[in-house]
Amino acid sequence: METTIAAFAQASRRARITLHTYVVLLKPRVMSLVVFTAAVGLIVSPSRPSAMVSLLVVLLIALGAGAAGALNMWWDADIDAIMRRTRARPVPRGRVTPRAAMLFGFATSLCSVTALWWLTNTVAAALLAFTIFFYIVIYTIWLKRRTPQNIVIGGAAGALPPLVGWAAATGEIGWPGISMFLLIFMWTPPHFWSLSLFMNDDYQRAGIPMLTVTHGRPATRRHIMAYTILLALTATLPLVFEIGGPIYGVTALVMNLGFLRGAWQLMRRDEDQAKRDHYKAERAFFRYSLWYLFLHFSALVGDVGLSGWSG
Repeated sequence: METTIAAFAQASRRARITLHTYVVLLKPRVMSLVVFTAAVGLIVSPSRPSAMVSLLVVLLIALGAGAAGALNMWWDADIDAIMRRTRARPVPRGRVTPRAAMLFGFATSLCSVTALWWLTNTVAAALLAFTIFFYIVIYTIWLKRRTPQNIVIGGAAGALPPLVGWAAATGEIGWPGISMFLLIFMWTPPHFWSLSLFMNDDYQRAGIPMLTVTHGRPATRRHIMAYTILLALTATLPLVFEIGGPIYGVTALVMNLGFLRGAWQLMRRDEDQAKRDHYKAERAFFRYSLWYLFLHFSALVGDVGLSGWSG
């Protein structure tokens, strides 16, 4: 009896470890951003589906994004093993084989796209399929190891979830959805370039041509400033296309002034000073960028609530 109980406990533990490993393959931290922005795309649309359908749509979009993450870990296993930030991932740690990660990614991609097509419409399913394709083929396989523009162009994949959510609700690609896509698309370069300012050694060891590696940190700081200016202009688009209201307007004004101020400070930073304080300002700018996106999309939801209350 005791032997049976011990065997059952051991099998249960192995099952939990396996489940956790495959959940990690889906990049749950990245998936949380996908879930949130995709949900906002649904919420701000003029024809929201039922709560149950909306929940399933968000889960399927997240599953598709997670599938892309698993395929990314399969392809990038060699450089993930080199970088401090990624060497604990399941494939370089040997918890799952590259082949298993690949098969899991392809199977999950197929299931998520097919289920979204069945549940909603062809436009949303096609956009989700394109998101997965773009992240794996265009960004991971083609751009990431070849050009410092990897983040600029590849950022389109991470910017698509709210547009997929919008299309799932409306059946079309509309300018309001595109405005949310462009907000994330323009946010991605300063967000990741600020990370590369204090993680540059990782990228150098892995041979990834981030802008800090190919052009140096001073040039990267100037690029962050330029893209932050473009981002501030892009942040007005939800107001232009009337999915943003007074809450969004105030949030965008405050957050973009803070982001511009931070980018200006980064551009004027001396490298010796940055090294001495362990890139404190750069890390603070990176953290601010996370709040930037979260608060912009939260404000869009807030305006939907305000509109419903006033109506």
